[in-house]
Amino acid sequence: MTTSYIEAIRRALADSLEHDPRVFIYGQDVAGSFGGAFKATKGLSERFPNRVINAPISEDAIAGVAVGAAIDGARPVIEYQFADFATIGFNQLVNNAATTFWRTGQICPIVARLPVGGTRGSGPFHCQMTEAWLSHHPGLIVVAPATVPDAYWMLRDAIACDDPVIFCEHKYLYSHLKDTGDPAQAEHIPFGSAVVRRAGIDCSIISYSGMLHECLSAAGILEQEHGVSVEVVDLRCLRPLDTATILESVAKTGRVVVATESFPFGGIPAEVVSVITDLAFHLLDAPPKRICAQDTPIPVQPDLYAMHRPHAGDIVTAVLETVRY
Repeated sequence: MTTSYIEAIRRALADSLEHDPRVFIYGQDVAGSFGGAFKATKGLSERFPNRVINAPISEDAIAGVAVGAAIDGARPVIEYQFADFATIGFNQLVNNAATTFWRTGQICPIVARLPVGGTRGSGPFHCQMTEAWLSHHPGLIVVAPATVPDAYWMLRDAIACDDPVIFCEHKYLYSHLKDTGDPAQAEHIPFGSAVVRRAGIDCSIISYSGMLHECLSAAGILEQEHGVSVEVVDLRCLRPLDTATILESVAKTGRVVVATESFPFGGIPAEVVSVITDLAFHLLDAPPKRICAQDTPIPVQPDLYAMHRPHAGDIVTAVLETVRY
């Protein structure tokens, strides 16, 4: 049995709908034969009539309906066709969903599924990594699964969570990432925990989402071609951060590179580096490095896009500079 990343998401939605009658799905073109822009909900409206519902083309209204339904006792899962358009629902997400419990004591258990990340030719309006925008606001949990089992279990956990969750699922992984076996039978890692995907002693690479796989490729190259042992940490949950796992890895290696395909200014890598320098400066043998996308809008032209997004080679170079410091 082989399961793709998108199939794991569909399975998690189906299992949540089956086991909890409070769950419903709301988004553009999610019902009927279309099954959403990336087919994550394909077949679900037939299995669960009146619980997979097409929404108007208004991300603001979609989030507003979800907030009201959650306050009334439902557990809505909303789907945006592209994470970039979460900006249109920003007020509902950060001023309403994120603050409802703090203002009223009433839980607001919504899940906003945001297809993030780049694909060739999609350009500046359909490729952005939006996690930093939403991680800034207290009251929102922000997660970014990078594996097939995590796509399943983290979505199940997000739907069961009493807090609003921003679920960042990487578009490139949808069909390109596959795993053997049943994701529901895979290890269920606690929701807020980071995890070491590869052990090492010379340098820590910290990443999440689609860039994790570039980091794992870089770690293989570094070991085989340069004799450098790299530890790769998958953050998984971006808000809150699993600071303990980050610091444990840095204490082990003394060096760190944080890699992502998001923009460099004010991003998650900056926050991770800040945490490390604040709490573990005495453990460092070299300055921390960040690897990010270029600080420009995302290009449409494929060659320019390839230069915009970091790759394994960029990570290899950064690690070598760090270990040779």
